[in-house]
Amino acid sequence: MIQLRALGLALALAVTGASCTAPAAAESVVAAPAAKRIAKEGPGLRTAIFSGGCFWGVEAVFSHTRGVTSAVSGYHGGTARSAKYDIVSSGMTDHAEAVRVTYDPRAVRYDQLVQVFFSVIADPTLKNRQGPDVGPQYRAALVPTNAEQLAVARAYLAQMRTSGLWKAPILTGIERAKAFYPAETYHQDFAFKNPNHGYIRAWDAPKVAALKRLYPRLYSANFQRN
Repeated sequence: MIQLRALGLALALAVTGASCTAPAAAESVVAAPAAKRIAKEGPGLRTAIFSGGCFWGVEAVFSHTRGVTSAVSGYHGGTARSAKYDIVSSGMTDHAEAVRVTYDPRAVRYDQLVQVFFSVIADPTLKNRQGPDVGPQYRAALVPTNAEQLAVARAYLAQMRTSGLWKAPILTGIERAKAFYPAETYHQDFAFKNPNHGYIRAWDAPKVAALKRLYPRLYSANFQRN
């Protein structure tokens, strides 16, 4: 990635030879509350989009979540022409790094995915940054793709604001679903393919471990590959 992630580049290269930062400490984990507004979803697969910083970690967590059949890293919010890693990384597009999650509501509901998202993936009090990564391309947002998801997302954000779990204001918002553009092949299943990458070890493996610890019934030891 770029910008603040590049601040630790020398250390990461020294340890792993990798191209991304490997900060010394992972983000904190918050046991977000169970949703009061339960998603009412019928049979059949559903799709939702989540942006929450570097898409490697978002993809890794959801790829270890039971009921998720696909988690694709990509770009959301901008144009097809600008949906390329080197362009998005400039921070000059409307895109956010995002993950398109396809799931089976019989195994995991949308409200549970949102709870997982705010527990172990994204800090909702940060604006245009997550972890070591800074810029609008790293903004956290919920992107519902249907009316039921939208209702759940609105209710959950309202619930978060009155929960008292976060001392700072909740800044994560809801974005209207636009075209989603899958990222380059080398970004897909990145954590699975590169478990010893400095960035994965420092930032994303702890998120997966937190998923297992907080939500053992939703955790799957198998990585759902694309």
